[in-house]
Amino acid sequence: MDDKYETLKILQKSPNAGVFNLILNRPSVRNALSLDFFTEFPKALNALDQSPKVSVILLSGSGDHFCAGIDLKALQFLSGNYSGDRGRSGERLRRQIQFMQDAITAIERCRKPVIAAIHGACIGGGMNIVTACDVRYCTKNAFFSAKEVDLAITADLGLLQRLPGIVGFGNAMELALTGRRFSGEEAKELGLVSRVFESNEELSEGVLSIAEEITGKSPLAVTGTKAVLIRSRELSMEQALDYVATWNSSMLLSDDLKEAISALFHKRKPVFAKL
Repeated sequence: MDDKYETLKILQKSPNAGVFNLILNRPSVRNALSLDFFTEFPKALNALDQSPKVSVILLSGSGDHFCAGIDLKALQFLSGNYSGDRGRSGERLRRQIQFMQDAITAIERCRKPVIAAIHGACIGGGMNIVTACDVRYCTKNAFFSAKEVDLAITADLGLLQRLPGIVGFGNAMELALTGRRFSGEEAKELGLVSRVFESNEELSEGVLSIAEEITGKSPLAVTGTKAVLIRSRELSMEQALDYVATWNSSMLLSDDLKEAISALFHKRKPVFAKL
């Protein structure tokens, strides 16, 4: 986690609780996503995931906005970098898109919960990022837009695949086809965010409090809950129940279970080993 990043910043604001902040850090361009971001982001997430010091990751943006989407310079580079044989150009572009998709999917691969704290603009690529997060909160002044359609792009970094499961198919279709801007309050009504805070300060304090609450729980139970929920999206009920039964057959009988029962019996807070 000591690596230096051009597009990101990692801070630990809660030294005793295992809560780390992963911050999109290009405020001069509203944290627009450069090509470097797609290399650095999964690297940073993996470093946080592998560290036993980390229990929960808070994802936010520096400056006045969360993320204004993909950097237009990156789009220009991509659109101008494919010439010659149509088939070979298409194959190279497909690999580039998959590389960028994989950077966003790194959020789901991360064992630790990733919580998005959204303020200001969350547009295009920003929405691709937050829909991959485990939980989302925003400020009252936050606004959202699935903007790709206005740039003559079919959103291809996971938004069209994840958004229907969050807000429903019909709502996802309407938002993706129109690209319209919608508020934090509407995001809450749609189920895109779990709660709306009045200000940036209240968002930071509230999300930190929620993250610290999660850090007090068994890390085996927390990582297991995330893994099972994500995997269950792709399975039938029978398959999903079989998956969690198999998961718990290897994870349930742990020191964490003994500690949780002992803490309940003695009316004290449990203390779990790091993962």
